[in-house]
Amino acid sequence: MAKIEYAYQDEYKGKTAKAAGKALKISPKHSVEICRTIRGMHLDDAKEFLERVMKKETPVPFKRHNKKVGHKRGLVGWPTGRYPVKAAEHILQVLDNAEANAEYKGLNTEDLKIVHISSHRGYIIRGWTARAFGRASPFNTPTTHIQVVLGEA
Repeated sequence: MAKIEYAYQDEYKGKTAKAAGKALKISPKHSVEICRTIRGMHLDDAKEFLERVMKKETPVPFKRHNKKVGHKRGLVGWPTGRYPVKAAEHILQVLDNAEANAEYKGLNTEDLKIVHISSHRGYIIRGWTARAFGRASPFNTPTTHIQVVLGEA
């Protein structure tokens, strides 16, 4: 197993817990928007937010990747948003893993805060789809890497 290099350098020296999801089959653009939204939140608030997104009750504001994205009710200060259910589900699993790692290290799980969360484009799974007259067009699947660092607030 290869050693994972995190984009975050540990400043607290032992008061943090890390988790990563590698090559997740989710949209890199959706995961960037979710990570930007929950960065700096307390862990319980972030988990509640992601569960509301999966139920399609609370939209995620799309600030960077917002071309031809419709307006959603409930957003304050930003009109465009979506409900990226699949990406929210995978990011919630990574947050659960980070919480389990924090509990294993002996950190107070009631007082955890998301110190760092980032998403990076992973490798592309190449594929082909059939076309007319015996030809083929590319049908690729993007992957995403998620990194989470939790710290005691």
